[in-house]
Amino acid sequence: MAILLISIGTAFAQESLISVQTDDNNYDEGDTIVISGKVSTIVGSTPVTLQLFSEGNLIDIAQITVAQDGSYSHTIIAEGPLWKKEGNYTVRVSYGEGNIAESEFAYSPKTTSMATTTNFEVDAGSYGTFDVKYTIKGGTIKNMVVDSDIFALIVQIDAADDGTITLELPREFIGAEKQDGKDDTFIILIDGIEVAYQESVVQSESRIITINFEQNDSDIEIIGTYVVPEFSSIVMMILIIGITITILTTRNRFQITKF
Repeated sequence: MAILLISIGTAFAQESLISVQTDDNNYDEGDTIVISGKVSTIVGSTPVTLQLFSEGNLIDIAQITVAQDGSYSHTIIAEGPLWKKEGNYTVRVSYGEGNIAESEFAYSPKTTSMATTTNFEVDAGSYGTFDVKYTIKGGTIKNMVVDSDIFALIVQIDAADDGTITLELPREFIGAEKQDGKDDTFIILIDGIEVAYQESVVQSESRIITINFEQNDSDIEIIGTYVVPEFSSIVMMILIIGITITILTTRNRFQITKF
């Protein structure tokens, strides 16, 4: 008898009284998600408890009234500060004690589904400014700054997800060259860690590179052999002439003193 009761109890616990589904399997940021289901046995005024998870993190929670025919539904707008991660989201509903059902859907925020292409005006100090054309997917550009001490252009990003950034670097202001004047490779650091990059197009006026980044990355350092040269050719010529005049003057003064 005891064995029979245990077997009946186990079978009953495994049979859930509730079902759940969504009106689609894939959603983008801003979409309306309709979650619905049915309760096979209504228990008084007990509500359905709904929880929405992304990688174990709770995104939304609600209690839903069950209709007289046992059906229920709930609507969620896929937007807000918690809707930043791309991937599979889990809908979990429970009704009473031990009655649980789950369903999944895929979600993509706009930052991962859309790419932004525009120009960024970089402050070059006494040289004014120069434009860097870029395309970014998976985040946004916060700033671009020049670090002349390490011959680098530092791109500061807000990476909402894994993504890519393509930069068109004007040779006039930043480059990586060998002693013979031919192109050399850049050193790319993301938050201090060296990473690889791809260079698909080489132009006479610029070099175009693509860098992959991960969610929450912030600083991308593009290090070459020069960046916004401290002395332009004209300034360098004036400097050389000034040094030459100084040397000649010094020699003449020494000669006059000698005689």
